[in-house]
Amino acid sequence: MLSLANVPEDELGDAYEYLIGRFADDGGHTAQEFYTNRTVVHLMTQMLKPQPGERVYDPTCGTGGMLIATLAEVKRQGGEHRTLRLYGQERNHMTASIARMNLVLHGVEDFDIQRGDTLETPRFTEADRLRTFDVVLANPPYSIKRWNRDAWSSDPWGRNALGTPPQGRADYAFFQHILTSLDPDTGRCAILFPHGVLFRNEEAEMRRKLIESDRFDCVLGLGPNLFFNSPMEACVVVCRARKPPERQGRVLFIDAINAITRERAYSFLKPVHQQRIAAAYDAFTDEPGFAQVASLDDIAANGYSLSIPLYVKRPAANGAPTDTRTLAEVWADWEQDGHAFWQQMDGLVETLDRLAASCDAHD
Repeated sequence: MLSLANVPEDELGDAYEYLIGRFADDGGHTAQEFYTNRTVVHLMTQMLKPQPGERVYDPTCGTGGMLIATLAEVKRQGGEHRTLRLYGQERNHMTASIARMNLVLHGVEDFDIQRGDTLETPRFTEADRLRTFDVVLANPPYSIKRWNRDAWSSDPWGRNALGTPPQGRADYAFFQHILTSLDPDTGRCAILFPHGVLFRNEEAEMRRKLIESDRFDCVLGLGPNLFFNSPMEACVVVCRARKPPERQGRVLFIDAINAITRERAYSFLKPVHQQRIAAAYDAFTDEPGFAQVASLDDIAANGYSLSIPLYVKRPAANGAPTDTRTLAEVWADWEQDGHAFWQQMDGLVETLDRLAASCDAHD
């Protein structure tokens, strides 16, 4: 007889995840808001390496997919995944309920999913401070405009140490919430962000303070079309509350824009892509055309911009007088140059928009 008791929890949970994914595929942007490409999530967990017994948190947990992925990663490493303690907060009531069901169907017992707006009312607190966690994974909503900026400027939880983000973009509000939620010794995080957080002028001062605090560990650029019904590119930012000595004063940049596979209308990271990126992160060394380690002085010399093409450059054609590159290589170089150009153009357009808005306000 088919029942919850007779179906292995992994298979039941995987089936539930499949249905959520199909809903996201068919449901357009509404579903996309809470469903992140699982191959990207798997990569993020491989980079953070959650350990048995650790506290894992997602401040915008959606249906709980990132929390579930940490279970799979600990199990893949041969650890006791049932000892993980999972925490999440989700603004949408229905989505929070789906997350709880998702965790139950995956056999998780030690979890706490709270409902509410993380920026306005963080639910995980202790006395007069935020509760801290060993691992934080997040895909916050990108550049939201409707949030209480005035309250943030005097945040009672101390999440505004870097400053107050602009009203039109709350990315650095979520960023600061996550950094404040890291355990001061073991805390590390991986966050999916739009590329703009790496170079936008309006957040330059907050970015400078964060870079100088030496919590940036890795900046990873992903290829396009990894998000349902959206061609956008995103980046993964990895930070640590306390970096190991060999990584202090340095940041690893990885350009994985071409590490992607597309079948039909669906893009994803194959295991070989995930393994290459995770290996580059673990090695923390230069790999021409793919990975580059930069010092904080290097980043300061670039105006504290973290735009990946400033650091990861394709090698020249061996100094030969004749261009011996294949057509595919020429095309790839052209795409990279265009990628850097349009990233800078994005920042220019945002500056012009702000100037226009300022002029309109004074008319």
